[in-house]
Amino acid sequence: MKKLKTREDIELLVNSFYTKVQKDDTIGFFFNDVAKTDWSHHLPKMYAFWETLLFGQISYKGNPMAVHFPINAQVPLEKHHFAHWVKLWTETVEENFEGEMAEMAIYKANNIAALMGHKMEIARRV
Repeated sequence: MKKLKTREDIELLVNSFYTKVQKDDTIGFFFNDVAKTDWSHHLPKMYAFWETLLFGQISYKGNPMAVHFPINAQVPLEKHHFAHWVKLWTETVEENFEGEMAEMAIYKANNIAALMGHKMEIARRV
């Protein structure tokens, strides 16, 4: 098993993860039907996002929270959806990588999911 250490590794991870997401019964519909994700646009953003989070390369520009609020307004993004997102992410990381950065990718995903789940729940109350 290899270490997670390059932009190419992130691209492999993100591509593998979103291949699973697109076919997933629990969260795939958010991407396929609700957001109607343009994968040619979304995937490079996700490469930059994870490159920024894991390697400190400031390549991501955007506000991930703000992008999710309109989706949450259409169909609730609930905590169990984020938990499932983390499950798929963790599986994908562990299938492809090991070591400190792989563990960090899982740790960061858990933090993101907890924060996003909380913020989306609060937004639905307003």
